[in-house]
Amino acid sequence: MLGGFVRAFRTPDLRYKLLFTIGIIVLYRIGSFVPAPGVSYPNIQQCLATQETGALLGLVNLFSGGALLQLSIFALGIMPYITASIIVQLLRVVIPRFEALHKEGQTGTAKLTQYTRYLTIGLALLQATTYVTLARTGNLIPGCVVIPNNSVMTSLFVVLTMTAGATLLMWFGEQITDRGIGNGMSMLIFISIAASFPPAIWSITQGSGGFAKFAIVLAVALIVIALVVFVEQSQRRIPVQYAKRMVGRKVYGGSSTYIPIKINMAGVIPVIFASSILAVPTLVAQFADVNNDWVAWIQRNIASPSAPLHLALFVVMILFFCFFYTAITFNPDEVADNMKKYGGFIPGIRAGRPTAEYLDYVITRVTSAGAIYLALVALVPTVTFIAMGVGDSIPFGGTSILIIVGVGLETVKQIDSQLQQRHYEGLLK
Repeated sequence: MLGGFVRAFRTPDLRYKLLFTIGIIVLYRIGSFVPAPGVSYPNIQQCLATQETGALLGLVNLFSGGALLQLSIFALGIMPYITASIIVQLLRVVIPRFEALHKEGQTGTAKLTQYTRYLTIGLALLQATTYVTLARTGNLIPGCVVIPNNSVMTSLFVVLTMTAGATLLMWFGEQITDRGIGNGMSMLIFISIAASFPPAIWSITQGSGGFAKFAIVLAVALIVIALVVFVEQSQRRIPVQYAKRMVGRKVYGGSSTYIPIKINMAGVIPVIFASSILAVPTLVAQFADVNNDWVAWIQRNIASPSAPLHLALFVVMILFFCFFYTAITFNPDEVADNMKKYGGFIPGIRAGRPTAEYLDYVITRVTSAGAIYLALVALVPTVTFIAMGVGDSIPFGGTSILIIVGVGLETVKQIDSQLQQRHYEGLLK
Protein backbone atom coordinates (compact mmCIF):
# COMPACT_ATOMS: atom_id res chain seq x y z
CA MET A 1 0.00 0.00 0.00
CA LEU A 2 2.72 2.50 0.95
CA GLY A 3 4.69 1.54 -2.16
CA GLY A 4 1.58 2.29 -4.22
CA PHE A 5 1.32 5.80 -2.80
CA VAL A 6 5.01 6.37 -3.49
CA ARG A 7 4.47 5.32 -7.13
CA ALA A 8 1.45 7.63 -7.33
CA PHE A 9 3.50 10.67 -6.27
CA ARG A 10 6.32 9.69 -8.63
CA THR A 11 3.92 9.83 -11.60
CA PRO A 12 3.82 13.52 -12.71
CA ASP A 13 0.18 13.84 -13.84
CA LEU A 14 -1.15 11.72 -10.97
CA ARG A 15 0.96 13.71 -8.51
CA TYR A 16 -0.57 16.93 -9.87
CA LYS A 17 -4.09 15.55 -9.38
CA LEU A 18 -3.36 14.46 -5.82
CA LEU A 19 -1.74 17.76 -4.84
CA PHE A 20 -4.55 19.74 -6.50
CA THR A 21 -7.16 17.76 -4.53
CA ILE A 22 -5.24 18.24 -1.27
CA GLY A 23 -4.95 21.98 -1.96
CA ILE A 24 -8.71 22.36 -2.47
CA ILE A 25 -9.36 20.38 0.72
CA VAL A 26 -7.02 22.67 2.70
CA LEU A 27 -8.84 25.77 1.40
CA TYR A 28 -12.17 24.18 2.31
CA ARG A 29 -11.11 23.42 5.88
CA ILE A 30 -9.64 26.93 6.36
CA GLY A 31 -12.88 28.52 5.15
CA SER A 32 -14.91 26.38 7.56
CA PHE A 33 -13.37 28.32 10.47
CA VAL A 34 -13.70 31.82 8.97
CA PRO A 35 -16.88 33.37 10.44
CA ALA A 36 -19.20 35.35 8.20
CA PRO A 37 -19.08 39.14 8.66
CA GLY A 38 -21.23 40.21 11.59
CA VAL A 39 -21.09 36.83 13.38
CA SER A 40 -19.56 36.75 16.88
CA TYR A 41 -17.15 33.81 16.83
CA PRO A 42 -16.22 34.06 20.59
CA ASN A 43 -19.91 33.97 21.58
CA ILE A 44 -20.52 30.86 19.48
CA GLN A 45 -17.52 29.04 20.92
CA GLN A 46 -18.58 29.86 24.46
CA CYS A 47 -22.14 28.66 23.84
CA LEU A 48 -21.06 25.44 22.15
CA ALA A 49 -18.73 24.66 25.04
CA THR A 50 -21.40 25.08 27.71
CA GLN A 51 -24.55 23.55 26.21
CA GLU A 52 -25.87 20.87 23.88
CA THR A 53 -27.47 21.74 20.56
CA GLY A 54 -30.56 20.02 19.28
CA ALA A 55 -30.59 17.11 16.87
CA LEU A 56 -32.39 19.13 14.18
CA LEU A 57 -29.27 20.51 12.50
CA GLY A 58 -26.98 17.63 13.44
CA LEU A 59 -26.90 16.01 10.00
CA VAL A 60 -26.34 19.27 8.12
CA ASN A 61 -23.72 20.40 10.65
CA LEU A 62 -21.96 17.05 10.22
CA PHE A 63 -21.88 17.43 6.42
CA SER A 64 -20.45 20.95 6.77
CA GLY A 65 -17.61 19.80 9.03
CA GLY A 66 -19.02 21.69 12.02
CA ALA A 67 -19.14 24.96 10.06
CA LEU A 68 -22.92 25.42 10.25
CA LEU A 69 -23.23 26.08 13.96
CA GLN A 70 -20.35 28.57 13.66
CA LEU A 71 -22.05 30.38 10.75
CA SER A 72 -18.79 30.45 8.81
CA ILE A 73 -18.53 31.42 5.15
CA PHE A 74 -18.86 27.71 4.28
CA ALA A 75 -21.64 27.08 6.82
CA LEU A 76 -24.03 25.57 4.27
CA GLY A 77 -21.45 23.06 3.10
CA ILE A 78 -22.18 21.07 -0.04
CA MET A 79 -25.75 20.15 0.98
CA PRO A 80 -27.47 22.71 -1.34
CA TYR A 81 -25.73 21.18 -4.35
CA ILE A 82 -26.49 17.61 -3.24
CA THR A 83 -30.16 18.50 -2.71
CA ALA A 84 -30.33 20.27 -6.08
CA SER A 85 -28.77 17.29 -7.85
CA ILE A 86 -31.27 14.89 -6.31
CA ILE A 87 -34.21 17.18 -7.16
CA VAL A 88 -33.11 17.45 -10.81
CA GLN A 89 -32.82 13.66 -11.02
CA LEU A 90 -36.29 13.22 -9.53
CA LEU A 91 -37.75 15.81 -11.91
CA ARG A 92 -36.79 13.57 -14.82
CA VAL A 93 -39.78 11.43 -13.86
CA VAL A 94 -42.35 14.26 -14.03
CA ILE A 95 -40.81 16.63 -16.63
CA PRO A 96 -40.38 15.04 -20.09
CA ARG A 97 -37.97 17.83 -21.11
CA PHE A 98 -35.48 16.77 -18.42
CA GLU A 99 -35.69 13.13 -19.52
CA ALA A 100 -35.09 14.18 -23.14
CA LEU A 101 -32.04 16.19 -22.11
CA HIS A 102 -30.72 13.19 -20.20
CA LYS A 103 -30.93 11.07 -23.37
CA GLU A 104 -29.19 13.69 -25.56
CA GLY A 105 -25.77 12.76 -24.22
CA GLN A 106 -23.08 15.26 -23.33
CA THR A 107 -24.98 18.34 -24.55
CA GLY A 108 -28.10 17.49 -22.57
CA THR A 109 -26.07 16.60 -19.49
CA ALA A 110 -24.36 20.01 -19.65
CA LYS A 111 -27.76 21.74 -19.65
CA LEU A 112 -28.97 19.66 -16.71
CA THR A 113 -25.76 20.56 -14.86
CA GLN A 114 -26.46 24.24 -15.50
CA TYR A 115 -30.00 23.87 -14.15
CA THR A 116 -28.53 22.16 -11.08
CA ARG A 117 -26.20 25.13 -10.50
CA TYR A 118 -29.05 27.63 -10.66
CA LEU A 119 -31.15 25.53 -8.29
CA THR A 120 -28.16 25.22 -5.94
CA ILE A 121 -27.91 29.01 -5.64
CA GLY A 122 -31.64 29.27 -4.96
CA LEU A 123 -31.57 26.56 -2.29
CA ALA A 124 -28.46 28.09 -0.72
CA LEU A 125 -30.19 31.46 -0.49
CA LEU A 126 -33.26 29.86 1.10
CA GLN A 127 -31.24 27.80 3.60
CA ALA A 128 -28.99 30.73 4.52
CA THR A 129 -32.06 32.88 5.19
CA THR A 130 -33.55 30.14 7.39
CA TYR A 131 -30.38 29.69 9.45
CA VAL A 132 -29.81 33.42 9.90
CA THR A 133 -33.44 33.80 11.01
CA LEU A 134 -32.93 30.98 13.54
CA ALA A 135 -29.76 32.72 14.75
CA ARG A 136 -31.52 36.07 15.17
CA THR A 137 -34.40 34.51 17.13
CA GLY A 138 -32.00 32.54 19.34
CA ASN A 139 -33.19 29.11 18.11
CA LEU A 140 -30.01 28.09 16.27
CA ILE A 141 -28.10 27.76 19.54
CA PRO A 142 -30.60 28.31 22.38
CA GLY A 143 -29.73 31.31 24.53
CA CYS A 144 -26.74 32.34 22.39
CA VAL A 145 -26.31 35.75 20.74
CA VAL A 146 -24.81 34.69 17.41
CA ILE A 147 -25.22 38.00 15.54
CA PRO A 148 -24.79 40.92 17.99
CA ASN A 149 -25.88 43.53 15.45
CA ASN A 150 -29.49 42.57 14.77
CA SER A 151 -30.01 44.98 11.87
CA VAL A 152 -31.54 43.87 8.60
CA MET A 153 -28.48 44.91 6.57
CA THR A 154 -26.14 42.82 8.73
CA SER A 155 -28.39 39.76 8.40
CA LEU A 156 -28.65 40.29 4.64
CA PHE A 157 -24.87 40.51 4.38
CA VAL A 158 -24.48 37.23 6.31
CA VAL A 159 -27.04 35.54 4.02
CA LEU A 160 -25.22 36.72 0.88
CA THR A 161 -21.85 35.62 2.29
CA MET A 162 -23.11 32.12 3.12
CA THR A 163 -24.75 31.82 -0.32
CA ALA A 164 -21.50 32.87 -2.00
CA GLY A 165 -19.63 30.31 0.12
CA ALA A 166 -21.97 27.50 -0.99
CA THR A 167 -21.49 28.57 -4.62
CA LEU A 168 -17.71 28.54 -4.18
CA LEU A 169 -17.87 25.04 -2.66
CA MET A 170 -19.89 23.90 -5.68
CA TRP A 171 -17.07 25.19 -7.89
CA PHE A 172 -14.48 23.48 -5.66
CA GLY A 173 -16.29 20.16 -6.08
CA GLU A 174 -16.48 20.51 -9.85
CA GLN A 175 -12.77 21.37 -10.04
CA ILE A 176 -11.83 18.27 -8.03
CA THR A 177 -13.95 16.12 -10.35
CA ASP A 178 -12.38 17.61 -13.49
CA ARG A 179 -8.78 18.11 -12.40
CA GLY A 180 -8.31 16.07 -9.23
CA ILE A 181 -9.00 12.58 -7.87
CA GLY A 182 -12.45 11.20 -7.19
CA ASN A 183 -15.88 12.80 -7.21
CA GLY A 184 -15.48 16.33 -5.90
CA MET A 185 -18.79 16.63 -4.07
CA SER A 186 -18.38 13.25 -2.39
CA MET A 187 -14.80 14.12 -1.44
CA LEU A 188 -15.89 17.34 0.30
CA ILE A 189 -18.53 15.47 2.30
CA PHE A 190 -15.93 12.82 3.16
CA ILE A 191 -13.58 15.49 4.54
CA SER A 192 -16.39 17.18 6.49
CA ILE A 193 -17.36 13.96 8.26
CA ALA A 194 -13.75 12.91 8.88
CA ALA A 195 -13.05 16.32 10.44
CA SER A 196 -15.74 15.64 13.05
CA PHE A 197 -14.09 12.43 14.27
CA PRO A 198 -11.37 13.85 16.63
CA PRO A 199 -13.69 16.02 18.76
CA ALA A 200 -16.27 13.22 18.89
CA ILE A 201 -13.66 10.73 20.07
CA TRP A 202 -12.43 13.17 22.70
CA SER A 203 -15.98 13.81 23.97
CA ILE A 204 -16.55 10.06 24.42
CA THR A 205 -13.34 9.56 26.42
CA GLN A 206 -14.20 12.55 28.63
CA GLY A 207 -17.70 11.36 29.47
CA SER A 208 -18.91 8.73 31.92
CA GLY A 209 -17.47 5.35 31.05
CA GLY A 210 -14.35 6.88 29.51
CA PHE A 211 -12.25 4.57 27.41
CA ALA A 212 -14.54 1.58 28.02
CA LYS A 213 -17.39 3.24 26.14
CA PHE A 214 -14.96 4.42 23.50
CA ALA A 215 -13.78 0.83 22.94
CA ILE A 216 -17.39 -0.36 22.53
CA VAL A 217 -18.20 2.47 20.10
CA LEU A 218 -15.07 1.73 18.10
CA ALA A 219 -15.87 -2.00 17.98
CA VAL A 220 -19.42 -1.33 16.74
CA ALA A 221 -18.09 1.09 14.14
CA LEU A 222 -15.52 -1.42 12.87
CA ILE A 223 -18.16 -4.16 12.58
CA VAL A 224 -20.47 -1.87 10.64
CA ILE A 225 -17.58 -0.74 8.39
CA ALA A 226 -16.71 -4.38 7.61
CA LEU A 227 -20.38 -5.07 6.76
CA VAL A 228 -20.60 -1.98 4.56
CA VAL A 229 -17.40 -2.86 2.68
CA PHE A 230 -18.63 -6.41 2.09
CA VAL A 231 -22.09 -5.39 0.86
CA GLU A 232 -20.96 -2.37 -1.19
CA GLN A 233 -18.52 -4.60 -3.09
CA SER A 234 -21.17 -7.29 -3.64
CA GLN A 235 -23.12 -7.43 -6.88
CA ARG A 236 -25.44 -9.70 -8.81
CA ARG A 237 -23.98 -10.36 -12.26
CA ILE A 238 -26.52 -11.11 -14.98
CA PRO A 239 -24.76 -12.84 -17.91
CA VAL A 240 -25.23 -11.30 -21.37
CA GLN A 241 -24.28 -12.97 -24.65
CA TYR A 242 -23.86 -11.00 -27.89
CA ALA A 243 -24.56 -12.86 -31.13
CA LYS A 244 -22.09 -12.81 -34.00
CA ARG A 245 -22.92 -10.58 -36.96
CA MET A 246 -21.22 -9.88 -40.28
CA VAL A 247 -20.47 -6.30 -41.30
CA GLY A 248 -18.78 -6.47 -44.68
CA ARG A 249 -16.00 -8.99 -44.30
CA LYS A 250 -15.61 -8.52 -40.56
CA VAL A 251 -17.30 -10.44 -37.78
CA TYR A 252 -18.55 -8.48 -34.78
CA GLY A 253 -20.01 -9.70 -31.51
CA GLY A 254 -19.87 -13.19 -30.16
CA SER A 255 -18.59 -11.94 -26.81
CA SER A 256 -19.86 -12.61 -23.31
CA THR A 257 -20.25 -9.99 -20.60
CA TYR A 258 -22.54 -9.28 -17.67
CA ILE A 259 -24.75 -6.58 -16.15
CA PRO A 260 -23.47 -5.75 -12.64
CA ILE A 261 -26.32 -4.99 -10.23
CA LYS A 262 -25.18 -3.73 -6.85
CA ILE A 263 -27.12 -4.76 -3.77
CA ASN A 264 -27.31 -1.12 -2.70
CA MET A 265 -27.83 0.77 -5.96
CA ALA A 266 -29.27 3.85 -4.24
CA GLY A 267 -26.19 4.48 -2.08
CA VAL A 268 -26.70 6.82 0.86
CA ILE A 269 -29.35 8.97 -0.87
CA PRO A 270 -32.37 7.25 0.81
CA VAL A 271 -30.86 7.95 4.24
CA ILE A 272 -30.23 11.60 3.39
CA PHE A 273 -33.77 11.98 2.01
CA ALA A 274 -35.33 10.36 5.07
CA SER A 275 -33.29 12.52 7.48
CA SER A 276 -34.12 15.70 5.57
CA ILE A 277 -37.86 15.02 5.51
CA LEU A 278 -37.93 14.15 9.21
CA ALA A 279 -36.18 17.46 9.93
CA VAL A 280 -38.89 19.55 8.22
CA PRO A 281 -41.57 19.31 10.98
CA THR A 282 -38.99 20.17 13.62
CA LEU A 283 -37.77 23.12 11.56
CA VAL A 284 -41.34 24.43 11.24
CA ALA A 285 -41.85 24.00 14.98
CA GLN A 286 -38.82 26.20 15.68
CA PHE A 287 -40.77 29.23 14.40
CA ALA A 288 -43.93 28.51 16.43
CA ASP A 289 -44.85 29.14 20.05
CA VAL A 290 -43.25 26.51 22.28
CA ASN A 291 -46.40 26.42 24.43
CA ASN A 292 -48.54 24.96 21.61
CA ASP A 293 -49.53 21.33 22.02
CA TRP A 294 -48.56 20.34 18.48
CA VAL A 295 -45.09 21.83 18.93
CA ALA A 296 -44.57 19.79 22.11
CA TRP A 297 -45.82 16.66 20.29
CA ILE A 298 -43.34 17.18 17.43
CA GLN A 299 -40.48 17.78 19.85
CA ARG A 300 -41.37 14.63 21.77
CA ASN A 301 -42.15 12.21 18.88
CA ILE A 302 -40.43 13.56 15.75
CA ALA A 303 -37.47 15.69 16.84
CA SER A 304 -36.07 13.16 19.29
CA PRO A 305 -33.96 10.54 17.44
CA SER A 306 -34.69 8.00 20.19
CA ALA A 307 -38.49 8.31 19.90
CA PRO A 308 -40.18 5.11 18.59
CA LEU A 309 -42.25 7.06 16.03
CA HIS A 310 -39.13 8.81 14.73
CA LEU A 311 -37.29 5.50 14.30
CA ALA A 312 -40.30 3.84 12.62
CA LEU A 313 -40.76 6.70 10.15
CA PHE A 314 -37.02 6.73 9.48
CA VAL A 315 -37.01 3.04 8.52
CA VAL A 316 -40.17 3.28 6.39
CA MET A 317 -38.86 6.25 4.42
CA ILE A 318 -35.47 4.59 3.86
CA LEU A 319 -37.20 1.55 2.41
CA PHE A 320 -39.45 3.69 0.21
CA PHE A 321 -36.71 5.93 -1.17
CA CYS A 322 -34.43 2.97 -1.77
CA PHE A 323 -36.97 1.44 -4.17
CA PHE A 324 -37.95 4.82 -5.60
CA TYR A 325 -34.42 5.98 -6.41
CA THR A 326 -33.43 2.58 -7.82
CA ALA A 327 -36.46 2.69 -10.14
CA ILE A 328 -35.32 6.10 -11.40
CA THR A 329 -31.68 5.22 -11.99
CA PHE A 330 -32.22 1.73 -13.51
CA ASN A 331 -34.83 1.32 -16.22
CA PRO A 332 -35.28 -2.37 -17.20
CA ASP A 333 -37.16 -1.46 -20.40
CA GLU A 334 -34.35 0.84 -21.56
CA VAL A 335 -31.66 -1.74 -20.78
CA ALA A 336 -33.61 -4.49 -22.58
CA ASP A 337 -34.09 -2.27 -25.66
CA ASN A 338 -30.39 -1.42 -25.81
CA MET A 339 -29.44 -5.10 -25.52
CA LYS A 340 -31.85 -6.02 -28.33
CA LYS A 341 -30.54 -3.19 -30.52
CA TYR A 342 -26.96 -4.46 -30.32
CA GLY A 343 -27.79 -8.16 -30.55
CA GLY A 344 -27.43 -9.00 -26.88
CA PHE A 345 -29.53 -11.45 -24.90
CA ILE A 346 -29.61 -13.16 -21.52
CA PRO A 347 -29.13 -16.93 -21.91
CA GLY A 348 -32.48 -18.65 -21.50
CA ILE A 349 -34.47 -15.37 -21.75
CA ARG A 350 -36.01 -14.07 -24.96
CA ALA A 351 -35.00 -10.58 -26.07
CA GLY A 352 -37.40 -7.66 -25.67
CA ARG A 353 -40.25 -7.67 -23.18
CA PRO A 354 -39.31 -10.99 -21.42
CA THR A 355 -35.83 -9.58 -20.77
CA ALA A 356 -37.27 -6.40 -19.24
CA GLU A 357 -39.56 -8.46 -16.99
CA TYR A 358 -36.66 -10.65 -15.90
CA LEU A 359 -34.49 -7.61 -15.12
CA ASP A 360 -37.33 -6.03 -13.14
CA TYR A 361 -37.75 -9.27 -11.17
CA VAL A 362 -34.03 -9.42 -10.33
CA ILE A 363 -33.87 -5.70 -9.44
CA THR A 364 -36.86 -6.03 -7.09
CA ARG A 365 -35.31 -8.96 -5.23
CA VAL A 366 -31.85 -7.41 -4.97
CA THR A 367 -33.24 -4.02 -3.93
CA SER A 368 -35.32 -5.67 -1.19
CA ALA A 369 -32.15 -7.03 0.40
CA GLY A 370 -30.35 -3.73 -0.19
CA ALA A 371 -33.13 -1.68 1.41
CA ILE A 372 -33.15 -3.85 4.54
CA TYR A 373 -29.36 -3.66 4.74
CA LEU A 374 -29.45 0.13 4.36
CA ALA A 375 -32.07 0.52 7.09
CA LEU A 376 -30.08 -1.69 9.48
CA VAL A 377 -26.79 0.11 8.84
CA ALA A 378 -28.43 3.51 9.29
CA LEU A 379 -30.37 2.52 12.40
CA VAL A 380 -28.40 -0.01 14.45
CA PRO A 381 -25.29 2.13 15.23
CA THR A 382 -27.43 5.17 16.09
CA VAL A 383 -29.72 3.19 18.40
CA THR A 384 -26.72 1.50 20.04
CA PHE A 385 -24.96 4.80 20.74
CA ILE A 386 -28.14 6.42 22.08
CA ALA A 387 -28.67 3.45 24.41
CA MET A 388 -25.07 3.81 25.60
CA GLY A 389 -25.61 7.50 26.29
CA VAL A 390 -22.82 8.78 24.03
CA GLY A 391 -25.05 11.11 22.03
CA ASP A 392 -27.25 10.94 18.94
CA SER A 393 -25.12 13.08 16.59
CA ILE A 394 -21.88 11.12 16.87
CA PRO A 395 -20.11 10.85 13.48
CA PHE A 396 -19.80 7.06 13.82
CA GLY A 397 -23.50 6.74 12.90
CA GLY A 398 -24.72 4.67 9.99
CA THR A 399 -25.10 7.58 7.57
CA SER A 400 -21.56 8.84 8.05
CA ILE A 401 -20.08 5.31 7.88
CA LEU A 402 -21.87 4.67 4.58
CA ILE A 403 -20.47 7.87 3.10
CA ILE A 404 -16.96 7.42 4.46
CA VAL A 405 -16.64 3.84 3.23
CA GLY A 406 -18.30 4.48 -0.13
CA VAL A 407 -16.20 7.53 -1.00
CA GLY A 408 -13.04 5.87 0.28
CA LEU A 409 -13.56 2.78 -1.89
CA GLU A 410 -14.29 4.80 -5.02
CA THR A 411 -11.27 7.07 -4.51
CA VAL A 412 -8.91 4.14 -3.98
CA LYS A 413 -10.32 2.46 -7.10
CA GLN A 414 -9.67 5.58 -9.17
CA ILE A 415 -6.07 5.87 -7.96
CA ASP A 416 -5.56 2.15 -8.54
CA SER A 417 -6.94 2.26 -12.10
CA GLN A 418 -4.76 5.24 -13.02
CA LEU A 419 -1.68 3.53 -11.58
CA GLN A 420 -2.44 0.39 -13.58
CA GLN A 421 -2.53 2.47 -16.77
CA ARG A 422 1.07 3.54 -16.15
CA HIS A 423 2.50 0.58 -14.22
CA TYR A 424 1.90 -3.13 -14.07
CA GLU A 425 0.97 -2.87 -10.42
CA GLY A 426 -1.82 -0.76 -8.99
CA LEU A 427 -2.43 0.61 -5.53
CA LEU A 428 -4.05 -2.64 -4.40
CA LYS A 429 -2.63 -6.13 -4.94
